[in-house]
Amino acid sequence: MTFQDLVQTRRSHRKFQDREISGDDVRLLLRAALMAPTSKNTRSWQFIVVDDALKRSQLADAKELGGQFIKDAPLAVVVCADPTQSDCWIEDCSIAAISMQYQAEELGLGSCWAQMRGRGISSGISATEIIRGILNLPEQMEVLCVIAFGYPADQRQPQNEDRLKWEQVHINSIEND
Repeated sequence: MTFQDLVQTRRSHRKFQDREISGDDVRLLLRAALMAPTSKNTRSWQFIVVDDALKRSQLADAKELGGQFIKDAPLAVVVCADPTQSDCWIEDCSIAAISMQYQAEELGLGSCWAQMRGRGISSGISATEIIRGILNLPEQMEVLCVIAFGYPADQRQPQNEDRLKWEQVHINSIEND
């Protein structure tokens, strides 16, 4: 599969088969994250692999909406960093997260990003604070997202080339139309 194919076929999957991911494939996912570029090569990110069903269920409830699919995934990876180590931690973590998602696609796995930074529950407790308690993260760690991984239980069509918004691409400046 070429990178061009990966970009077109990678879609978010929120339904997964009840099937374990091999240790070799988990290692390849993490390898992709650890090879991701970072600002000034700081590599300030941290990745917590969560294969425990109870912990995945708790992670799914760390924000009000949009994370319930984590419960049914056989694997989740929490992507976080210490912001005091890099002012680009959000960008660095984002690059690592999508690197894992492209690697998952190549391996025949589905994935979905659950945003945690800036999210939480109605009582006002942040998702990061909840996840700190679940995973015993140090106080200075901030959580960007949780990526759920598994064998897809649904079929998604590749991105439709005809729906690309080329009008949002500009050369040298944005001109008023």
